Formats: sequence, structure tokens, C-alpha cells
Amino acid sequence: MGAVSDAKKGYRLLRRALASRSAVQRVRRTLAAGEPHPHGHYKIAVYFADGEVNMYQMRQWYRPLAGLAERWPVVLLSRNATGAEKLIQEDAPPVAFVPTVRDLERFIAKQDIRIVLYVNQNTRNFQMFRYGRRWHVFINHGESDKMYMTTNQYKAYDYALVAGQAARERLSRTLWDYDVDRRTIEIGRPQADHYSGALPYTPDDRVVVLYAPTWEGDRPAAHYGSIATHGETLVAALLATGRHRVIYRPHPRSGVVDPGYGEAHRRILSTIEAANAADPSAQHVYDDGPELGWQLAAADVAVVDISAMVYDRLASGKPLLITRPADPRASVDTKGYLSDCEWLTADAAGDIVAEVDRVRADEAAISRLRMWVQHYFGDTSPGVATAKFHAAIEQLMDLWDQWHAREMEAAALERDDDDDEEKEEEL
Repeated sequence: MGAVSDAKKGYRLLRRALASRSAVQRVRRTLAAGEPHPHGHYKIAVYFADGEVNMYQMRQWYRPLAGLAERWPVVLLSRNATGAEKLIQEDAPPVAFVPTVRDLERFIAKQDIRIVLYVNQNTRNFQMFRYGRRWHVFINHGESDKMYMTTNQYKAYDYALVAGQAARERLSRTLWDYDVDRRTIEIGRPQADHYSGALPYTPDDRVVVLYAPTWEGDRPAAHYGSIATHGETLVAALLATGRHRVIYRPHPRSGVVDPGYGEAHRRILSTIEAANAADPSAQHVYDDGPELGWQLAAADVAVVDISAMVYDRLASGKPLLITRPADPRASVDTKGYLSDCEWLTADAAGDIVAEVDRVRADEAAISRLRMWVQHYFGDTSPGVATAKFHAAIEQLMDLWDQWHAREMEAAALERDDDDDEEKEEEL
């Protein structure tokens, strides 16, 4: 059995290597056919070392970055061929494919990049940190109370752009000797200013419920996924009423670790398909598209796992339920919103219809929600977060100018000292 297993692993690795090589060739051909990047043009780079599977981390930033590029030219530094291929195909800013460190060095040498933005904690970020004379800034791919949001890796960045006061308190509680006031800048949720997308159904009097579970996680502390514990039960209950419309948007990595989790996901899909076949007017939705926004804005109630989706939805200011992890080993932050949220346990998943009705009408729940929206995101009025994002970049650009001027002044003094020494030697 060991030999067979090794052979299968070897085959998968070979197939993956061949697919990667093909993707590299396609990306290089595509970019070669387009206009070359102008020298000295870009002032901001977004570093993305991941492949296609983590594209959701980049997509939500496309529109905020497009607005930023009107003032400061932006380029995406893509290290992975499948990621680069998707970025090129989609509505992303200009892409530079830099798979090797040498490629990265060559591109950086030809540009005037002053700020590098990072949307995740890929270990290859470290290869970019070597380049000084620019700010390395963590912008993340969402706000949440997961342990990911307080990793000691924050210290590797010069600055972090965070959503609001809740994020700063979270970092202050967890990180030793980290100057939160100096190294973090609050920007709210600029992505929320760009929630868009066409509805894939015709609105009617049905109550729309978004169920957006995360993946199963790769270790017990991160077992936040609810598809196998809550999902099948709650979806079936909502489909049965005839007065609800379900939008099912699972994490794209669902089932990558646990085959049983993937099987539960596929059973939900079959249930939705059967419900639509029985009543085409129901128009239940399985949403696996790249666009995130319309779902959050359209749903009357959202049911989400502990993930960035909690806070994507929270930024909309509309009712939501959070699934309580069935695994007691899952790490749950009990000091922030999750200490006061509307929980849905696995045992209560069958009561989802009553729970949906409750959070829509309960004045106390609505009041708590408003308070937490303010705490996490500040002013969520349209355009405010975008203005904060732009102001943060301006602030960092001003700091870059100050440090650059200081460096130039020091270099000039050094040259003057050298000239003085030469003159003394001549005398």
C-alpha cells in the first residue's frame, strides 16, 4: 500500500508541476503581447504570492485599488502563475508576473514604488521585506476576530491599515511591545463602498437568507466551518418553508482537508437543485462567483461562520447569526463582537426559521448590532471608509517624502565631507 500511495502522490506532484509550467508559459505569452510596464511609473505595489485558490483575498480590493490608482499608480506583483493568470483575466489593476526573486528585483529596480501592500500572511512575503526605502503595509483581506488577526507577524510590517477601534484593541491585548497607536491606521471597510453585482433572481416578498460558511480549517483551533454540523439542517429547513430564498455561498476551499466536509457541501447543492426544480419561482442561489457584495447587501439575514464574512456583513449594518463551532477546541474570541453576537448552535440549526424571524424584529438585538458596527468600522456612511483609505495612503506618502528627504540630506552632507577631505589632501 505504501508504494501505491507514494506513486499516487508522485503522480499528483508531477501533474501539478506540469500544470504550473503551462500556466507560467500562458502568463508570459499574454503579458508579452500587451504593452510593457512604463519605467518609473508605479508608486504603489500590491504583493500577492498566492495562486488561484486564494483569489478571493485580492478580488475584494480591485475597486478600492482602482480608485486609489487615480492618484497613485498601482501594480500587482504576482508570484504564482495561476494567481497571475486570474488577475490578468479579471478586472484587476496592472499585473507584473515576478515568479522568481530575480524577476522581482528587476521589476522593482525599474519602478518608483514607495508603498507595498499585503493582503495576507503568505510566507513568501518575507522575500519582499528585504527591500527597504519603502513602506511595507498590511491591509489584510477582511476584518474578523479569528486568531489570524492577532498573529505576531503584524510586527514584520511597518504599518497596518485596520478597520477600526476593535482591531486596535485586539492587537493591544495580544501583541507584546507593539505600538498600536503608531503602527496602525484606521480606515473602516472601504470595500463596503463598492458592494455591487446584479441579482441572479427577481426580488419578491420572500425573506432572503445568505448562508456563507467558511472551510473546515486545517487544525482544531481553526475548526470554524459549519457545513457538516449546521449547514445541511438549516438549509433544508429554510428551503421547506416556501417563504424564504437561500443564497448559499461556501468558502472556495471547502472540503480540501476533510472529504466528509466536501460531501456535506455537495449534498447541500443537491438539495438546492431539487428545491428549485420543485418550485422554479423560489430561485434559490448557489453562489460561487468571484464578486462579493450584492449578497451582503441583498440578504435580509445572513448566517455566517467565524470568518471575515462576519465583519463583511457587519459592515452592512444588517442582521446576522453566527454559527457556534461544534468543536470545543476552536479558538473563539470572547472579548469582541463574538461576546455579544447572535449565536446559532448546531442543536438550534433546525430552529433557523424562528431565529431568522427573531433577529429581524428583536429591538435589543438590533440595538446591539448598531453599537458593534460603530465599534468595528466607525462611520459606515457611503464614501467615508474610502476617504479614510486614501487619507492613510497620503499620510504614508508624506512620511516617505520626509524619510527620503532626510536620506538625501545625509547623502549630500557625506559628499561635502568627502569633498573637504579631498581638498585637504590636495593642500
